[in-house]
Amino acid sequence: MAAKRTPAKPAVKPRTRAAAPADRLTPGPAARAQLAKVRKFCLALPEVSEKPSHGAPTFFFKKQVFVYIVDNHHDDGRLALWCAAPDGAQAMLVDSNPDHYFVPPYVGYRGWIGVRLDRDAAWTEIAAVIESAHQSLVGKRR
Repeated sequence: MAAKRTPAKPAVKPRTRAAAPADRLTPGPAARAQLAKVRKFCLALPEVSEKPSHGAPTFFFKKQVFVYIVDNHHDDGRLALWCAAPDGAQAMLVDSNPDHYFVPPYVGYRGWIGVRLDRDAAWTEIAAVIESAHQSLVGKRR
């Protein structure tokens, strides 16, 4: 009589990950206020939409990302924007004010700029970086 074989169990359980609500990344009132301000500004730009990507509120020009909002990414302690940037802008901004600007992981090698929202950067500066990020993609589409 042959022994019964039981099917082998998978070594690793498949992981399922529910999509994170975009606002879950910004728990405090100050962070929510910053997100609302960034959202209002970004969505007023032509052909921009928002949807979560990689667990973060993300803004797209057509189908291309131009701004991420990240809160404490891999425990870095920052509430920040990661923005597309024109050539040379990253080095200029980081060198001129490293307290407010940084080279973000993953996209920094492509010239993107990190903007700290948890510091007292002037909104006019933040808005200019966002608008420049948008324009860097608009110019490529022409």
